[in-house]
Amino acid sequence: MEDAKEEIRARLPIEDVVGRYVELKKAGRNMKGKSPWGVDRTPSFMVSPEKGIWHDFSANKGGDIFSFLMEVEGLEFREALEKLAGWAGVELKRYAGDAEAGKVRKRAFAANEMACKFFQLALMKNKQIAEYVFYKRNMNRKTVEEFRIGYAPSAGKAMVELLIRKGFSIEEIRAGGLVNQYDGDLFRGRMTIPLMDAMGQVIGFTARIVDDRVKDAPKYLNTPETMLYNKGRHIFGLSQAKEAIRRNGFVVVVEGNMDVISSHQVGVKEAVATGGTAMTEMHLKELARRAKDIRLAYDGDDAGINAAERAIMMAGGLGISLSVVADYYGAKDADELIQKDPKLWQKAVAEAIPAVDWLLGKYEERLNMRTAQGKKMYSDVAARLLKFLRDPVEVEHYEKKVVERLGVSLEAFRSKKDLYKNDEPKNRQEKMEVIDRSTVDVTEVDILENKVLSILIEREDMRGEWVEGDFWGEKHRSVVKNTFIVDKKDEELYNWAEEMRLEFDGRYSSWSEPELHEEIEGLAKELKIAKTKIQKEKLMKQLADAEILGDEKLVEAALVEINNLNKE
Repeated sequence: MEDAKEEIRARLPIEDVVGRYVELKKAGRNMKGKSPWGVDRTPSFMVSPEKGIWHDFSANKGGDIFSFLMEVEGLEFREALEKLAGWAGVELKRYAGDAEAGKVRKRAFAANEMACKFFQLALMKNKQIAEYVFYKRNMNRKTVEEFRIGYAPSAGKAMVELLIRKGFSIEEIRAGGLVNQYDGDLFRGRMTIPLMDAMGQVIGFTARIVDDRVKDAPKYLNTPETMLYNKGRHIFGLSQAKEAIRRNGFVVVVEGNMDVISSHQVGVKEAVATGGTAMTEMHLKELARRAKDIRLAYDGDDAGINAAERAIMMAGGLGISLSVVADYYGAKDADELIQKDPKLWQKAVAEAIPAVDWLLGKYEERLNMRTAQGKKMYSDVAARLLKFLRDPVEVEHYEKKVVERLGVSLEAFRSKKDLYKNDEPKNRQEKMEVIDRSTVDVTEVDILENKVLSILIEREDMRGEWVEGDFWGEKHRSVVKNTFIVDKKDEELYNWAEEMRLEFDGRYSSWSEPELHEEIEGLAKELKIAKTKIQKEKLMKQLADAEILGDEKLVEAALVEINNLNKE
């Protein structure tokens, strides 16, 4: 790959690449311009055509043509390499180490692109569906073209038969995630919305049912995980939004794909969505590479608050600050507000407030702050939340705000906060595990159980005694009771089982049977310790709450239970 890089460098002068994004002027032997990140008022961006390098003194960034494209467009190295190769006319062998996998991947991209064109044409040919898209869904022609909206006909194999006629094999179509378990069309009788990567290549689809009277079908159907599409990484609308994000310096994360489309149509083109799944660390890091100002526009219901809470804590663990669109002016979500008044949506985005203020305010609205239980729950959230803030001035600001709302001393609240620091993570990976445990109930117990299950799912001969008894937590009990029979129709469970098999391959595939038995025995002991630890942590939190509330009976009861656990 180094040879390809050198050939690209030889064919593409750095001033030509940078000149696509920055207006450059001669400055002696070098060239000068303003920062593409908008952080300077006078030219401080330098390019050396002689050396083939650039440096932005205002942003303290620099490098060659590859690093420039990665920074300015937020691309991974592979994506930048491919884009520059296209500009230079250099033919890359995308997967030098695995030519066959590379070929399948390339054909999967081509199959999705062909399917997208087929769906677009089907929309234009169907007057009833076109009326649904343009009038009921309120999309204009420019939006339909920009997002490549289409329609999947109801016929069972119309798309598959077309692709086969165009020379695609069923394996290639399957690799693109376009077929159901019977190798028929996955999407039927639905409006299709392509899922695209950051470069605008189609990697899958989300498809909405067009007749809401149908009750026995899901409203939305999505492409399953494939070699192209990973829902934990994919950001919907990014290819359409990235230029506006770069230009204006912020990104708006809305809940649904239709929210994104509606927002773009009324001029707020910085909107993206995480494609029907919870925000992940990969999503956050990708967005943070493109903009330091990340604004969440989640619904104000329980699901929206929980999603925002998890994102805020995860962002804190990564050193990223978030704000939240707080006022929908009577609408329930972004899409409804856009339909009501596009200018109010633009105003709501502009007036986003710091995420911590928003979240604390939501809990104040939901809880009865005059009761002991309400104060306990509020202090739980606040203590957990403030642990992820790094700036000491910001931490003290919110500590004072919380204790004023609770009516307790700063010392009492800090003593509760300290309970969340007993297991301070040593590195980022451990920190993310702590975030997950505190927000989505992924505990050390879950991690240990996954290790055991990865062995037992793959090695049927080793299940035996482990299938029975109260060894398992609630999360995995249903799988165990069904003797590890995972129905492919249950997509979430099936994908989870596949992840367990991948974990086995990566961790245990070379282990002997005696070693695996010994591993399970050891994990069982660790599980007992972990469950005891969780129980003790709960009691310690109860003790802290009781002390804050001055309830001597609760204090005494908690101390007795902690003492009993310590004797075990």
